[in-house]
Amino acid sequence: MRLLILLTIALTSLGQAEKPNILFIFADDMTHATIGALGHPEVKTPHLDKLFQSGTTFTHVYNSGAWNGAVCQASRNMLMTGRHLWHAHREESQTKKSKLWPHLMAEAGYRTYMTGKWHVQANVRKAFHHIGHIRPGMPSDIPAGYNRPIEGQEDSWDPTNLENEGFWKGGTHWSEVEADTAVQFLKNAKEDPKPFFFYLAFNAPHDPRQSPQEYLDLYPPEKLSLPKNFLPSYPHRDSMRSDHKVRDEYLAPMPRTPYSVKVNRREYFALITHLDAQIGRVLNALDQNGQRENTLIIFTSDHGLSVGRHGLIGKQNPYDHSIRVPFVVSGPGIKAGKKITKPIYLQDIMPSTLEWAHAKIPARVQYQSILPLLKNQTEGRDQIYFGYRDSQRALIKDGYKLIIYPRTKVARLYNMKEDPLERNDLLEKEHPQIALAQSLYAHLQIEALKHGDQLAYPKIW
Repeated sequence: MRLLILLTIALTSLGQAEKPNILFIFADDMTHATIGALGHPEVKTPHLDKLFQSGTTFTHVYNSGAWNGAVCQASRNMLMTGRHLWHAHREESQTKKSKLWPHLMAEAGYRTYMTGKWHVQANVRKAFHHIGHIRPGMPSDIPAGYNRPIEGQEDSWDPTNLENEGFWKGGTHWSEVEADTAVQFLKNAKEDPKPFFFYLAFNAPHDPRQSPQEYLDLYPPEKLSLPKNFLPSYPHRDSMRSDHKVRDEYLAPMPRTPYSVKVNRREYFALITHLDAQIGRVLNALDQNGQRENTLIIFTSDHGLSVGRHGLIGKQNPYDHSIRVPFVVSGPGIKAGKKITKPIYLQDIMPSTLEWAHAKIPARVQYQSILPLLKNQTEGRDQIYFGYRDSQRALIKDGYKLIIYPRTKVARLYNMKEDPLERNDLLEKEHPQIALAQSLYAHLQIEALKHGDQLAYPKIW
């Protein structure tokens, strides 16, 4: 009998050892074009650069939209439930009763940890075994942080002022608190025979864009470039319902000016570099604990951010700067330096971790594992859908992006290969590509059904 018990324990331990630890690092509001190693040297991200160089990068990773201005809320709901956009929206009130991502990982034999931003209706304390510092959707609103800066006027906002609270509430920057907690959790996990699943969700670089002075000093506004797709005002902002009334858009004055955009970019980049330093501390702890060798590390963000591109500041739009995010997987069995250009949704990581955990992916999970792409076993998706409230829809397919504003029947079309910054609307040309737009529009309506979209699509052409 004793021999049987010992054999059972040994087999259980062996089974656990075969499963990698999983560290999921989640940023907030971080656009894809903010990683130095991916060709964006204006932003200093030395620790993330090393992580991206050590693993496989997915270059075209998207969030599929939101049902309200808090895009992060929808993104996280989809991530936790595995449900596509509008299905997740209709089921949001049931999230408290749902079996979420960490529940599934626990069933697969993982010890689950969480610290940072939650922003899902379910009770986080019932979702994870170990909870650190729970943060709300965003740090507290600070009136002085809005509609600024205005050239020629004194700027009352100081990103380093602890009295403004925000990220400084409690006396220590939230990113530093979460990194402190992560380092301690990793130390605790080292003593646990079970593999760990760690959901580390930073609020940065969401506004208010606050960081220590040493990080701001890295980005003098006068030395920063203006985005090549900068506009003083987006021509269809009323159609898309992302006008100045949306909270994010009110952070900078209208019309946008080079000065205000450069100052906002300075504070955004500084907060990213400060976040990078905290992530570096977490990765260093993995190394010191001897956990790196058996840990899969995933880094991504819930969505991107405009910060002056197309005359926009926020993320409530279908342009790549707002829906496309950085995404890397690093660890055992993952090729270093590899790039995969096939498009995925960031929420595809949810079923991927279940596959790594040798767990069955529930039928209700609608996202796809990325493991076949990592192993070159599939061609992956050929199109990406986006929806925002009842005012925006988009489809990316065959190198083109079609944007529709259904309430006003406005359409825009971009060649993403030749025009990745989305500056040349092919429907505003002397010979507009109507036939192509019509074809993409038909595909959009078909794809919308998969996402539970019940919008009555208008006849445009």
